[in-house]
Amino acid sequence: MRESGSDRNDVVLVVDDSPNALSLINDVLEGAGLDILVALEGRQALTICKRIRPDIILMDAVMPVMDGFDTCRMLKADPDLATIPVVFMTGLTDTDDIVRGLDCGGVDYLTKPISPNELLARIRVHLGNARQTSSVHSALDSTGQHLLTVGREGLLRWATPRAYALLGRAGVTEQMQEESLIPQISHWLSHNPLEQERMAVKNLDYPLTLKLIGYQSNGDVLMQLIDGNKPTGAELLRQELELTEREAEVLFWLANGKTNRDIAEILEISPRTINKHLEQIFPKLGVENRTAAAGVALRLIASHE
Repeated sequence: MRESGSDRNDVVLVVDDSPNALSLINDVLEGAGLDILVALEGRQALTICKRIRPDIILMDAVMPVMDGFDTCRMLKADPDLATIPVVFMTGLTDTDDIVRGLDCGGVDYLTKPISPNELLARIRVHLGNARQTSSVHSALDSTGQHLLTVGREGLLRWATPRAYALLGRAGVTEQMQEESLIPQISHWLSHNPLEQERMAVKNLDYPLTLKLIGYQSNGDVLMQLIDGNKPTGAELLRQELELTEREAEVLFWLANGKTNRDIAEILEISPRTINKHLEQIFPKLGVENRTAAAGVALRLIASHE
C-alpha cells in the first residue's frame, strides 16, 4: 500500500500491550508492504505520533497507564494529529464499548482475535478515505476560510489555519475548549440545528459565532467560525472599497439582488438618487455595469467570511 504519487510506504502505528498481538499484526502488515511503528501504551503512542506522524493507528482499547479511549481523545484534541484515522482493536463485544470508541473519535473497530484479511481490508478503506479527506482539507486551507469540523459531542476534529488563528485571537485555550466550547457546541447540536443557523459562543471576551454549514456522511459537522469584531456587509464594502457610507449601502443591497426601486425603499431615498450613487460607484470599482459591481461586492464579502 503506497500513497498515490509517492514512493513512501504508508505508516501504521500499532498500539497494544500484548506481545502476541503485536507479533501477529506486525507480520500481516509487513507482508502487505506497510511500515510499522509500535507502542505499548497510550502515552508512548502520543510521543511517537508527535515525532513521526503515522498514516493510520490501530489502537487497543484496554491498556495500562492510559487506555485507548483516552489516547484517542488526546489525539483528536491535537490539531496536528486530529485527522489521523484511529481503528480500535478490542476483545470487548459490548455495544456501549464500541460506541464509546466511535464517540471519542475512532473511525472503525475490529474485534479480537483479528482476522488478517479483514484487518488489511479495513486499513485500505480508511487510508483511502484519509487521503481523500486530506485533499479536501488542503483545498479548503488554500481558500483561507475560517472552517472547522466537530463531532456530535462537540469535539474539534479539524480546522483551517485561519480558524485556529481566530480561536487563538479569542483566547480559546485547550482548557477553555474542554470546559466551555465543547459543551456549548454539543448542547447546540443536540437540538439538530439546520444548515446556516448560527450560535454565538458564550463566555468569551472576544465575540465569535459558529455557523452550521452542513452535516457530513461520517457524522461530523462542518462549521464556519465568524469573527464578531470584523466588519461585515455594507461596512466591509465601505472600508475595503473606499466608498461613502451611502454608496456602500447601495452596493450592498445591489449585491443582494435588489432593484433600484427596492433599494430606494429600503434606504428611504429616491430611485433617481440610487442612479447617482451608482454613477459614482462604478468608476471607483473600475466596472461599467450593475452585474460587474455586484460581482466585486460578492467576491469581497465571500473572501471575508
